[in-house]
Amino acid sequence: MSLESKARHALLQGDFAAASAAAKELVLQDQNKPTGYFLLGIVAAEIGDMANALALLEAAVQRGPEAEHLAQLARVLSLLHREGDAAKAARAAYDLKPQEAMTLDTIGCVFTRLGDHEGSLAPFRKAVAKAPDNHDYLYNLAAACGFTGKVDEARALYETILAEEPGNSRVHYALALLSRHSADHNHVVRLEASLAKAGSADDRLRIRYALAKELEDIGDARSFTYLKAANDDHKRTIGYDFAQDEAVFDALEQLFRSGEGPLFASAGDRSEAPIFVIGMPRTGTTLVDRILSSHPDVGSAGELQAMPVAVKRLAQTRSRKVIDAETVAASASCDAAAIGQAYLAQAAHQRPQGSPRFIDKLPANFLYAGHIARALPEARIVCLRRQPMDTIWSNYKNLFASQSAYYAYSYDLLDTARYYARFDRLMRLWEQLMPGRVLQLGYEELVADQEGQTRRLLAHCGLDWEPACLAFHENRAAVATPSAAQVRRPLNADGIGKWRTHAEALEPARAWLAAQGIDPEAAWKA
Repeated sequence: MSLESKARHALLQGDFAAASAAAKELVLQDQNKPTGYFLLGIVAAEIGDMANALALLEAAVQRGPEAEHLAQLARVLSLLHREGDAAKAARAAYDLKPQEAMTLDTIGCVFTRLGDHEGSLAPFRKAVAKAPDNHDYLYNLAAACGFTGKVDEARALYETILAEEPGNSRVHYALALLSRHSADHNHVVRLEASLAKAGSADDRLRIRYALAKELEDIGDARSFTYLKAANDDHKRTIGYDFAQDEAVFDALEQLFRSGEGPLFASAGDRSEAPIFVIGMPRTGTTLVDRILSSHPDVGSAGELQAMPVAVKRLAQTRSRKVIDAETVAASASCDAAAIGQAYLAQAAHQRPQGSPRFIDKLPANFLYAGHIARALPEARIVCLRRQPMDTIWSNYKNLFASQSAYYAYSYDLLDTARYYARFDRLMRLWEQLMPGRVLQLGYEELVADQEGQTRRLLAHCGLDWEPACLAFHENRAAVATPSAAQVRRPLNADGIGKWRTHAEALEPARAWLAAQGIDPEAAWKA
């Protein structure tokens, strides 16, 4: 067996020491050949040493670019939030016409991470054509089809996987989200059978969420039972304490009330390009993104991490969390223009080409509204507001990225209520400190007066009136959020007051909000 074969076999077995030893021998044999550096880079990436992985993969590419090497370099660059370099490497890899299914799938995954779901389809299709029995490749293609509105194709691909792997929880959950289910067309019986056989906490989490979603669709009260079991178990697994988020809110209030430091003494970047759509998740941010991106002058860049990453890098804190109290406090020492420029440089790689304006719809940017206002004084900010109980219910019932610290509060009903209260308090602080800077747009108002509120939205964003913004559901661009099915339908009031279906179970949250002086059932009014 050759040294390269030994290293690759060891990697497949998870024997990183043996893989590293064989790869080092390859480098020593001929330091001008790329393979040894490439395999050492893969070992480094597998053990989480991304700095060394990057250096080694770059060394491999410098010795003669190969599609496999460029694809893995693109993957590491994307994980390090170097989106522009990742996009260049992925495109270069694809231009070399790779024949290996894994390389094609890796390229597709990089495009997906960069928000280019349309672009991911071709490499994913080629990967599946070369390895039709690989369920990971089938899943990635199915997900891309779902994001781009090819629902029937996505469904068929998911069912192909389940025919051979009936317990695949990722697929069960993806199918549940793909469309609205009815009493005649649902997967409840199959899901219950899969739950009984689920062998891991992660599998049970996803299948319970799938059951809760489909039972909710068909009006079955058992939905809440499955949802609560899923959330209770996951909160125990992640060990979340609301004090973690409370410390961030406290730090933000302290920083911006003080108004001290270079962040406040310096002028920001004057770019007018960004439009930030912020708010708690599941409050209409995707809807507003679709409305705005139906305007000919606006393109959607999706949910960018560009502002959190810019602040974190310039704050130079050593914690592994992108936002924490330490990072918020340290950001006072950041130059506002430097944050703005770092943001624009990071966002440039994901913003659509040919549109003078672009939307960044990361909901959690409401935490950064103060930073945005300082760093990008000409940028427009729109915050979605929704009736408190509908907001809490919609957050509690949706499985966000299960390892994301942004949404760890959402697995407990009272934690979600507490988070809403601090969100509301922070938004009121932004209005007090910078009146009118953030347009707070009520979801219920938008539903009741679509044209009037759309005109108000466009005016705030400095955009001319465009009738196509009323036909947002005809916008064919990809959607990679749980709202994908809803925003492909005309605006409707189906989601208003949905919490009342489970009013008894949600009573602790309603009572807690009322005790804090927050009207639990009041819709936001401008």
